[in-house]
Amino acid sequence: MPVAGSIGAVQAKRSASEEVDPSGDHDFVRVDVDGGHATQDAPDHTTMQHGRQSRESCKRVRANDSVSPEDHVAALSLNHDEKEASPSTQTTPEGSQQQIRLAKLLLQRGKQKQALQLLHAVITTDSADADALCLRGTCFLAEGNQAGAFASFAAALAVQPLHTEALVACAAVYKTSGQLLKAVSTLETAVAAAPSDVTVQQAYAAALNALGTQLKAQGQRAEAQDKYKQAVQICPTYADGFYDLGVYYSEDQQFDMGQKEYERCLKLRPHFAEAHCNLGVIHHLQGHLQQAVAAYQQAYSHAPNLKLVRDHLAMAYSDQATQIKEQGDTAAAILLYEQALAYSPRYVRAVYNLGVAHAEGGQHDKAIFMYNMAIALDPAFAEAYNNLAVIMREVGNLQAAVEACEAALHIRPSFPQCLNNLATIYTAQGRALEALHLLQAALLAWPAYAEAHNNLGVLQRDMGSIPEALVSYDNCLKLDVNNRNAGQNKLLALNYIHGGEEPMVCDAHMQWGREFQQLFTPLPQLPPPNQDTADSTEPLVVGYISPDLFTHSVSYFAEAPLRHHHASAVKHIVYNCSPRGDSKTEMLRGATEGAGGVWKDVAKLSEQDLAALVRHDGVQVLLELTGQTANNRLGVMAMQPAPVQLTWIGYPNSTGLPAVHFRLTDRLCDPADTEQTFVEELICLPHCFLCYTPATDAPEVGPLPALLNGFITFGSFNNMAKITPKVIDVWVKILQAVPSARFLLKNKPFACPAAREHVLQLFVKKGVAAHRIDLLPLAPANAGQTHLHHWLW
Repeated sequence: MPVAGSIGAVQAKRSASEEVDPSGDHDFVRVDVDGGHATQDAPDHTTMQHGRQSRESCKRVRANDSVSPEDHVAALSLNHDEKEASPSTQTTPEGSQQQIRLAKLLLQRGKQKQALQLLHAVITTDSADADALCLRGTCFLAEGNQAGAFASFAAALAVQPLHTEALVACAAVYKTSGQLLKAVSTLETAVAAAPSDVTVQQAYAAALNALGTQLKAQGQRAEAQDKYKQAVQICPTYADGFYDLGVYYSEDQQFDMGQKEYERCLKLRPHFAEAHCNLGVIHHLQGHLQQAVAAYQQAYSHAPNLKLVRDHLAMAYSDQATQIKEQGDTAAAILLYEQALAYSPRYVRAVYNLGVAHAEGGQHDKAIFMYNMAIALDPAFAEAYNNLAVIMREVGNLQAAVEACEAALHIRPSFPQCLNNLATIYTAQGRALEALHLLQAALLAWPAYAEAHNNLGVLQRDMGSIPEALVSYDNCLKLDVNNRNAGQNKLLALNYIHGGEEPMVCDAHMQWGREFQQLFTPLPQLPPPNQDTADSTEPLVVGYISPDLFTHSVSYFAEAPLRHHHASAVKHIVYNCSPRGDSKTEMLRGATEGAGGVWKDVAKLSEQDLAALVRHDGVQVLLELTGQTANNRLGVMAMQPAPVQLTWIGYPNSTGLPAVHFRLTDRLCDPADTEQTFVEELICLPHCFLCYTPATDAPEVGPLPALLNGFITFGSFNNMAKITPKVIDVWVKILQAVPSARFLLKNKPFACPAAREHVLQLFVKKGVAAHRIDLLPLAPANAGQTHLHHWLW
């Protein structure tokens, strides 16, 4: 009854191998309020696009332009369904100004065509009207006619070289076409002409900012920083300049400086969603999740439809959930993962981590659904395939588990956890050589992978190579001193090749028990029973804990006590820790309840929760039936939930735990003069310490097969760990003494041709002909086992 090889689930965490580094999901957003492309003047340089829609500064109307109420009425009277205006070819200067004001109103209403008609009349009358020429260029820009716009601005500047609006507009065309140096040079002229004009300052700052971004993209970060700083010095109210400085410092990991710049930006523009978002990224990368969520929420309140903001909110809630889950609150973590997905339903890391949380909570169907969703969103998500394999193995669907592992390894051939997990499946199926190769690959990819060393030991034990298995367990424990699987597997393996009375074996159990006991905090000590309680006629409350209450060898010895307790004297409670039941489980449940006992399925409870339940149930005597074998709940015993605790049936040695007071045995197993030492006090039952109940589907005893066959068939269905060289020598002597006899061995590894050949040669080398030895793999059920008994004897 060995400890099963563990199978590892990969989680997606912030900085773990089974996990995902969130810093890869955080991109500082480059946002430039004026947009456009940022290149040098040379036409062959690469352009750089910025994040948000551009604003064209050349569309602005100067504050000193006034519009009379009559002009508003005149502008509003020009509807799309009216005939086109037919201005006269001759206008007076006063009429020209009125036409320009009217054209501005039309442009503001999006009626560029009508505005151009009015401006054409003005310019025809006075081709030197710089305001009209500049406004015509703005109308051309609104129509998408860059060339016509630039020509109009140039004409205005030819008439009036320091026309600031034309200079700003001309610079905007340069900037849009990627000629940033010309844009900056043009705006320097505008600043010199109108140093206090806010519009000019903002345009100049925007051009410097764009040039800084271009320089940064070209790797000239120091020069870029100078341009950013120059931009905010020219225009201290230019929020985007502070924003881009924040991006610059954040990219250099200067988070304190970046945070200051974002805060300056937000003082100028409190509703700047991207600045709130990037401030959240800084908090997020520094591990300040609460502050990060608050900043992202601010961004979301200003831009609820911005995907960037929703995605970062999802990341933060997902990381919060992982943090809370690691603290033990899986239910709260699930709510946060779901909240993350409410903001970003396709955020695959939250989908995956929600699957991990459901799996840890025992919600297998939900976990399978979430892993499949993660795979649908990201078909190259190897971790999701791996964890899907883990769940499929746990629910008993080995074929689906193998397929999921193969899919993960197709994506990432050197994935250590998945190589290990597929190896554990092959080990369980008896495919020993394939499992060995996979574990060797896992350890090549990750030599410090503790669980792979443990699982290599399990495979070696299954093949009967106990000394090699002990080396593998020790290798695991060197890497992970508290590895429970390896520690208990090592104790079990010692029993196969050493006598239980050897001091080394006894000392190993006691040392392990002392160290394991320290990992658990005992429950509060129970008060001693008073005399009234001692004299009570109430039945004794006895609890049984076992993970083996299915078709397992222990269940055939546990059935008798569970079935035959007297309810008047004993109230027995069975804590069934079997993750998957079968017909034997249901039979044992019926037997327990038929005898007046209580059956509780507790496989999903942690050891802490199970200990609390035992204490709540008032159990007075608690028996565990597993010892150091697979899936034991010795942690429950270490917390001492019952005043009297015993070990029974499942393990041929001491638990090593000081919290286990007694061990049920008999004088055949543990003679009075035994030199073997135990932590527990031995209680020797009369005759035999256990009672076997045959399987209900066992066949009737038939005629002796040897009478029909003409020869005797000896056999053993034990695992290979028990077949030591001494045992082989005894079997060989028996076969040599009975030359006509045959020998049948049945074991899991014999599904592997290499394993069969290895064992066969052990007999052949000692003089037993190969044809006398039959080696068969395990059968899936009792029926497959019992029919072979017709071969024996």
